[in-house]
Amino acid sequence: MLNEIYNNQKLHNDKALEALKRDFTTLRTGKVSINILDHVHVDYYGSSTPLNQVATVLATDASTITITPWEKSMLKTITAAIQAANIGVNPNNDGESVKLFFPPMTTEDRQKNAKEAKAMGEKAKVAIRNIRKDANDDIKKIEKDKTLSEDEIKKGYDEVQKITDNYITKVDQIVKDKEAELLKV
Repeated sequence: MLNEIYNNQKLHNDKALEALKRDFTTLRTGKVSINILDHVHVDYYGSSTPLNQVATVLATDASTITITPWEKSMLKTITAAIQAANIGVNPNNDGESVKLFFPPMTTEDRQKNAKEAKAMGEKAKVAIRNIRKDANDDIKKIEKDKTLSEDEIKKGYDEVQKITDNYITKVDQIVKDKEAELLKV
């Protein structure tokens, strides 16, 4: 019974780490990434559609992203959606594609992104602590049913805390690595 609780806790903690890494892809490092546009949606025949499902999105060099729509009529819609997304650059529409020219990152930009990475890490830690609470609640149910001894219950709580501490350490390391990447010139 306890092993099931531990496995469930680890599974959910792994998902929290994956979500953190996915959030990090939206942060800009020295080189632009098309992931910065992951949250941009366009109105495509009345439905909100991710940008990468209506156009080809390519990072043509370290500071330029080119978006080529599959339908030319989408150029204005894509331009408007990017402006509304407020990603820090103005789209340039050349009649064929939309180009985003990102200026070199300043030290201030890098520090702001590092601070944002830290906030994302804190959000992941909160998620992991909530998962710990759920695991402890499951152990409390077992404790009420009196199906395990007090020693086994105590070991269960200790193991849940050990798993939580392990994942919190992983989050700290991931955030530290990301900060180093963001602050590197």
